[in-house]
Amino acid sequence: MRLTPILRVTGGLLMLFSVAQLVPVGVALIYNESTITPFLAAFAISFLVGGLLWVAGRGEIELRSRDGFLITVLFYLGLGFTGSVPFLLAPSVGVPFTDGVFESLSGLTTTGATVLTGLDDLPRSVLLYRQLLQWLGGMGIIVLAVAVLPMLGVGGMQLYRAESPGPVKDTKLTPRIAQTAKALWYLYLGLTVACALAYWLGGMGPFDAICYSFSTVAIGGFAPHDASVGYFDSVAIESVAIVFMALSGMSFALHFTVLARRSFAPYARDSELRLYVCALGAVAAIVIGVLLLDGMAPSQALRDGLFQAVSIATTTGYTTTDYSVWPMLAPVLMIFAAFAGGCAGSTAGGLKMYRVLLIYRQGIREIRRLIHPNGIFHIKLGEQLVPDRVVDAVWGFFAVYLIVFLTMVCILLGVSDLDFLTAFSAVAANLNNLGPGLGDVASNYQALPPATKWVLMLAMLLGRLEIFTLLVVLTPEYWRS
Repeated sequence: MRLTPILRVTGGLLMLFSVAQLVPVGVALIYNESTITPFLAAFAISFLVGGLLWVAGRGEIELRSRDGFLITVLFYLGLGFTGSVPFLLAPSVGVPFTDGVFESLSGLTTTGATVLTGLDDLPRSVLLYRQLLQWLGGMGIIVLAVAVLPMLGVGGMQLYRAESPGPVKDTKLTPRIAQTAKALWYLYLGLTVACALAYWLGGMGPFDAICYSFSTVAIGGFAPHDASVGYFDSVAIESVAIVFMALSGMSFALHFTVLARRSFAPYARDSELRLYVCALGAVAAIVIGVLLLDGMAPSQALRDGLFQAVSIATTTGYTTTDYSVWPMLAPVLMIFAAFAGGCAGSTAGGLKMYRVLLIYRQGIREIRRLIHPNGIFHIKLGEQLVPDRVVDAVWGFFAVYLIVFLTMVCILLGVSDLDFLTAFSAVAANLNNLGPGLGDVASNYQALPPATKWVLMLAMLLGRLEIFTLLVVLTPEYWRS
């Protein structure tokens, strides 16, 4: 294992991230808040740690493909710990160490599970910082860093493959990886600006519009108000959220293709997108039907059912009402929908619709093989044949995902006195980067014991890095070669 390039790149990325911790300082100055020192301390710690790693890794840098896995894991862990400093030092927050790291990792992984209450009374600098963590984590801070890695003297494809969400990681939108990262971030930034403007036109103030746009496009779910989107009680604002949650759950590569060709045809031809839209529509229709049968007024059932179905199914995690008290079919169905999540290459969590589609088509192929034992059947997505190796990889990922999920549920039941519904939904919400669960974690995670929170933090990382990136680093073979 060659640690020199790994330390140098990780240190450079940490120094780059430390600049983001200066943004809340400006907000604190504008609003005359007493949080300037905690954010300056966080900046100093992040920059110092990054600088020490940079110096320790000085020398010739030549990244191998396998180095990207360790850099990605170290970077998220480093950010999780250094990013927690403002939560630990800010007098108005003052959470314990475990809670500070939990809040930081939850933001960076766009999970949206929170241990903070009384958000409406927190300083605006802290509120913006939470949203900024999610925005940076949305498309992957490492993809942003890849765009500037040429300045650090290293290539970026290794990091992009390790961190980029979705099963097809070798697909590049442009000939060079740095150009790809820039293209994704320009698109991400443009969508964020459009979302903020839409929120502002819908009735939000400028500060709230910026905050909610950060977490909406990141599909994160953090909000500067305890009541989340329900704070505004506005159909217009909820409609904006639905549109941008749905857009952010689609492949950003597909968005880029549509813009580059100036045609909506790629949307119509994409089989994963069709499944995504149909799944959202089906979940919303069933939830609305359940609410109607429960006696809710039709207009309210349509409004609440549609919003919560899109929010939970895309793994955003916004709420307008306490959906955990609905008839159990509705919240459980939405939690299961979050396992599928959004499209590959989106900011959503979950398995991704690409894998769900391939699993379904593989099942159909096996049925046809039983009927026609001598037949040769291929799986196609659009006009392209899917190699058997990809299908095998998807099944392998699904199996490991399921094993990790069930194991973590058992661990949670063993280290805490949580009931099964709470433990099941907590692991599901964190592994799928959703946020809110059911039972005791329907609103926040503050009351959970520290050991339980550390298990859930591991679930966040596994979900954000799509299981294998972290598991590879934990294997002895990785360190021997």
